[in-house]
Amino acid sequence: MMDGVVRSLFELGMPWWEFVLRAVAVYVVVLVMVRLSGKRTVGQFTPFDLLVVVLLGTAVQNSLIGEDTSLLGGLILAATLLGLNWGVGKLSSRSRRFDEVVEGKPVILVRHGHLFRDELARQSLSEHDFAIARRSAGYATLGEIALAVLESSGEITFIRRKDRDAPDDQ
Repeated sequence: MMDGVVRSLFELGMPWWEFVLRAVAVYVVVLVMVRLSGKRTVGQFTPFDLLVVVLLGTAVQNSLIGEDTSLLGGLILAATLLGLNWGVGKLSSRSRRFDEVVEGKPVILVRHGHLFRDELARQSLSEHDFAIARRSAGYATLGEIALAVLESSGEITFIRRKDRDAPDDQ
């Protein structure tokens, strides 16, 4: 009986290298999908976004494990995914171009009190969500903002206008 339990934990249902190939393929495809979905996915996390992440994990589960349910298979997958993540981080820290491909570039949303609505739309960020972020950062009006940037992390950073005659419109 105990021999069967140990075997089920450590006997792989496919070759070890197939776990690695599956993990690499799923990692790359999901990375591209997340990157294409925009910065909001990471930076402005809502309950809806959490639901998408949970469902995404469930959707790719079978692509990763196939028919295997062994402990060893899961550990191989975990090690491969963590290794890929570490490698992408290392490459990103050493190559600005690679970092821009993986993380994206910062995007200016407001300059001198003027909101670039077309840029909000391109980034899939509603004016309502932007207004919440603006108020949370302590800005009552757009006129108080010299610059608002949607960072590659998905966070919006604000720089206050220095001039006292900033318009209070919008």
